[in-house]
Amino acid sequence: MSKTVVVSGASSGIGFAIALRLHAAGYRVVGLSRTLPKKAYAFAYVTADIADEASVHAAVTRILGEDKSIFALINCAGMGISGAAEYTDLAQAKRMFDVNLFGTFTLTKAFLPALRAEHGRIINISSVAAKLAIPFQAFYSMSKAAIDVFTETLRLELRPLGVQVASVLPGDTATSFTQNREKSPIEVDAVYGDRIQRSVARMEADERQGMAPDSVAKVCQKLLQRRRMPISVAVGFQYKLFLALKWLLPKRLVESVLYMMYGK
Repeated sequence: MSKTVVVSGASSGIGFAIALRLHAAGYRVVGLSRTLPKKAYAFAYVTADIADEASVHAAVTRILGEDKSIFALINCAGMGISGAAEYTDLAQAKRMFDVNLFGTFTLTKAFLPALRAEHGRIINISSVAAKLAIPFQAFYSMSKAAIDVFTETLRLELRPLGVQVASVLPGDTATSFTQNREKSPIEVDAVYGDRIQRSVARMEADERQGMAPDSVAKVCQKLLQRRRMPISVAVGFQYKLFLALKWLLPKRLVESVLYMMYGK
C-alpha cells in the first residue's frame, strides 16, 4: 500500500508541483487548498481554508476517514504582501499570518496524532526571505522566519516521538504567487519616492525568471526518501551560497548588499 502524503496549497505553484511529483513517484497524495487546481491532476483532493480552524478539522476528519495512516504532511499554503511596513494595514498583516503561520500550525496540530502513530514526517515550505530580510516585504519575511522557528521547535519536541521535521527554503520561483501578491496602495509618495515600486518590480522580475517549481518538489521528494531529514534545505546552488555568505560576511556588508539590490 502506498504511503499517504498531504500537501497544502496544492492548487497551484510549488504545492501543485510537489503533489504532481509525489503522485508520479507512487505516493498517495491528498492535495488541500481553498480551490481546486485549474490544471489537470490525478491525485486526491480536499478543499479547505487553512486559516479557518473549523474548515481544517473538517478536512482532516475526512482525510483520516479515508486514509487511516499519514506518512507526511507538507505545509506549502501561503500568501504574500508587499509595501512599506509603515503603510501596511494591520488586518492585512494579520490575514497573512493567519495563512502562512497559524494555518500551518493548525494543520500540523490536527495531523500530529496520525503522524506520531506512523513516525511520519513534516516538511514546512519556508523561504530564503526568512534568512535574508527583504525591504518592502517585511511581513512576508517575518512569517517565513516564524515558520523556521516553528520547524526547529517541533524537531526538538517531536524527536523522541519519532516524527521528523524540516523546512525547505526556495529562492525566486516562477509561479502565480508573483501576480497574486497583495500590494500596498501606496507605491510612490513624497516619503519613499518610487523606492517601493522599484523594489517590488525588481523582486517580481527575479521571480518571473526564477527556478521552476518542480525544483522545490524534487527537494521535497528527496527529503522524504532520506533516513534522517536535516533542519533546513535551501533550494538552488546560488541560494545556498547566499545563505552561507550571510553567516561568513559582516552583517553590515550583507545589509548593504540587500539595500543596494532591493532598498535603494
